[in-house]
Amino acid sequence: MTRPSLPGHPHFIYRDDELVVENVRLRDVAAAHGTPLFVYSKAAMLSALAAYQRGFAGRHAQICYAMKANSSLGVLQVFARAGCGFDIVSGGELSRVLAAGGEPGKIIFSGVGKTRTEMRQALAAGIGCFNVESEAELDVLSEVALALKLRAPVSIRVNPNVDPKTHPYISTGLKDNKFGVAHEDALRIYQHAASLKGLRVVGIDCHIGSQITDTTPYLDAMDRVLDLVAAIEGAGIPLEHIDFGGGLGINYNNDTPPEADALWQQLLAKIDARGYQNKKLMIEPGRSLVGNAGVCLTEVLYVKPGEHKNFCIVDAAMNDLPRPAMYQAFHAIVPLSKPGDDAAKVTYDVVGPVCESGDWIGRDRALAVAPGDQLAVMSAGAYCMSMASNYNTRGRAAELLVDGDKVHLIRQRETVDDQIRQEQLVAG
Repeated sequence: MTRPSLPGHPHFIYRDDELVVENVRLRDVAAAHGTPLFVYSKAAMLSALAAYQRGFAGRHAQICYAMKANSSLGVLQVFARAGCGFDIVSGGELSRVLAAGGEPGKIIFSGVGKTRTEMRQALAAGIGCFNVESEAELDVLSEVALALKLRAPVSIRVNPNVDPKTHPYISTGLKDNKFGVAHEDALRIYQHAASLKGLRVVGIDCHIGSQITDTTPYLDAMDRVLDLVAAIEGAGIPLEHIDFGGGLGINYNNDTPPEADALWQQLLAKIDARGYQNKKLMIEPGRSLVGNAGVCLTEVLYVKPGEHKNFCIVDAAMNDLPRPAMYQAFHAIVPLSKPGDDAAKVTYDVVGPVCESGDWIGRDRALAVAPGDQLAVMSAGAYCMSMASNYNTRGRAAELLVDGDKVHLIRQRETVDDQIRQEQLVAG
């Protein structure tokens, strides 16, 4: 018997009371590969991408996957083969994109702290654009480019001072955030950029935050950016593209973000009303492409009753799933095998083995579990493996990519030998 998919996860369903992704039973892959284990659905990624592609149908547009959300090579390969560009924030990410088959000309380099070495690396690769985030960075990039006898294509990231109404740690478009240049300084800084011989001004960039579920901040930011486009071009500096970043949220806990195609219809209407329909459009989604395409499988080690709290101790931890500890983030937690209707549920805090009180995966979850049972932590495709660590000398989990009934191992489980390979004892 097939039951409806889980909310926000159309490619994850219960079939005969077993959780299945596409045509693969998750209990089977947990048995074959162990836990903790990340499992991603290729169909879910491409379905999320398709919403953006529908939104941009008939437009001169480029979708660049913001790879900080999940930088595993197998995931990057899916988007490279689908024709995506990539938004990177380090030289290491550039190397990953190229290793996965990404096209250099479709790469955008963002981030507030690019080093000269990273600039040289990106210029040598022939990337499409640098999203510059300060006036000082413009000067350094021009100097680096001139030394290579090149001109660096640049877009300046403007901070529109729009509240995205999200967690303060993932808000990026307010005056107090470190990103971008102030809206009121943008025209002057564009004039400075246009005067530098090592630079070629090609666009304008804006990004206001992450996990945004309301259309209003996007629409407000678009108005402010389009005002700047008019002012910059009025000063004689033509812009080839408008880059509106990413940040669209996903359904973690009954969240209701707009569909990507519906949101872009509203944004495109504003662009068209200003007469900019012929400009190239850039967008950099990350979480919304991969967040609900992935789960983390974990096994129950112990259940520990207490006077005020009951604890379900699992083998996944904050080094595997850092979002709850960092952002107090919510992830749904469901069993791989549905218990019977008469199974008694107990309210647990689901916690990991790491020696920190902050090592929790979920608070106050009603579960019918016993040691040896397996759970799926949902919405784990974004900002989990890419932020994973070796805290407590724990190896990073293995990763699988599911494509229909095929299962591909895209990262082997990390061993202690892998972790200490670059270390050495002091001689003598």
